[in-house]
Amino acid sequence: MNTNSLLNIVQAIQAWGQQFTQLRGRHPGLWPAVPRVTLFAAVLFGVVAAGAWLCWFDQWEMLDQTRAEEGELRKLFRHKVGQAQNLEVLRQKKAAVLARVEVLGRQLPGKSEMDSLLSEINQAGTGRGLQFELFKPEQLRLRPYYAELPIAIKLVGNYHALAGFVSDIANLPRVVTIDHMIINQQKEGIQTFEAIVHTYRYLDKEEANEQAKRISTTQKKTK
Repeated sequence: MNTNSLLNIVQAIQAWGQQFTQLRGRHPGLWPAVPRVTLFAAVLFGVVAAGAWLCWFDQWEMLDQTRAEEGELRKLFRHKVGQAQNLEVLRQKKAAVLARVEVLGRQLPGKSEMDSLLSEINQAGTGRGLQFELFKPEQLRLRPYYAELPIAIKLVGNYHALAGFVSDIANLPRVVTIDHMIINQQKEGIQTFEAIVHTYRYLDKEEANEQAKRISTTQKKTK
């Protein structure tokens, strides 16, 4: 670039800058072209920025929220597609669970059959030659889908008879469990056996309705 070209550029910049001098007191309509264009561009930018802030800000927030919802819906869709692909497997698992529940359900006696079950437990002890010093049913405990009746027992007899009693209880056709077992030596060859025997039964219709109401009330209180 020669000296003349550089001088022309400097003169052009100076001429452009001079258009912004001595504007005070003059009507904008009388300004030179460059200041008028610059003012118009600044006003236009300000109007667009203000409009964007006042009119589009809420829309931008809504757009961000919609995009987040879209992401969650996509995840849910992929999850549902995965479930649909494994639908037959899930149906088989459900059928197996229902069959298992039915088998276990048949092991629970009804309210009218509890006396028979208690008699079987008593017979399991006396049949082994054990002496009952305590056979005390405790308060019935209502669970969401069944009732539990703990029975405090105390037996006296030899070790082998006590072991046979526990085995007989485990082999009953009904669901019976034993815990809190304490064995003490009373005299040679004779032990005392204390434990809590848990028996279970179905809830009758009235009890089931009462439990459903109680659970519903508890859930409402916790919300």
